[in-house]
Amino acid sequence: MAESFVQWRQVFARCFVAGILVLGVISVSGCATSLRRVSGVDSYSQDLTQSDESEARRRAQIRLQLAANYFESGQTTVALDEVNKSLVTDPTYADAYNLRGLIYMRLSDYSKAENNFLQALSIDSQGSGILHNYAWLLCQEKKYTEADKYFDRVLTSPNYAARSKTLMAQGLCRARAGDNEQAEKSLVKAYEMDASNPIVAYNLASLLLQRKELIRAQFYIRRLNNSDLANAESLWLGIKVEYALGDSIALRQLGSQLKRRFGDSPEQILYDRGNFNE
Repeated sequence: MAESFVQWRQVFARCFVAGILVLGVISVSGCATSLRRVSGVDSYSQDLTQSDESEARRRAQIRLQLAANYFESGQTTVALDEVNKSLVTDPTYADAYNLRGLIYMRLSDYSKAENNFLQALSIDSQGSGILHNYAWLLCQEKKYTEADKYFDRVLTSPNYAARSKTLMAQGLCRARAGDNEQAEKSLVKAYEMDASNPIVAYNLASLLLQRKELIRAQFYIRRLNNSDLANAESLWLGIKVEYALGDSIALRQLGSQLKRRFGDSPEQILYDRGNFNE
């Protein structure tokens, strides 16, 4: 599956990873996601009273909130420093290991990311957000079968609230693995749960275009392009769908929008060249 299948520039560039990853109890501003629990270091004292432990967790949560905010704003090094401080304060905090795993995944240090997710799971083996993020890491490592199993584990959790995000991530991962039929099933379910998610709509339309299911692709991409969330990439996908359908009027209308709103985009160059198959 081409890498362009999972890209979503401009409006969603900053929030794409946050849209795929599930964080948990601590909110990450701007991307409608949250943070779960994570865990710690062997050198921490084991002789804590309940009162001391609560205070340690409270201070660790403050550090982790700072780390989450830095992570969301792209300040990865500072975020890592704050996570480490959180774990020094409370090395039994699964959320902190989870976030540190996400940070290392952003840094493409997959070995360290995996170690942190596994440490988090050793503390909270049923943590749905941790399982989801670990599944996405496995997908990045092209361990598609194993990733799919972890996604399924998350989806069987009865109280899991971010089901649409996991279905979206599973669909993208299945598409990367070349399993377009199963990818479509996951993305359709994700869309049914959250039709407002532009990442789902875009990638579902893209997949259907590849599968030559043009009318269905048109349905999803038109809904996206008729919303406030349309961008150059979605307009270009819509143009390609209309070109494949032979609808020259709709194609020109989208082309006019593209030029008016995103005239300096790479998609505009492709449009001017008439490269509608790229």
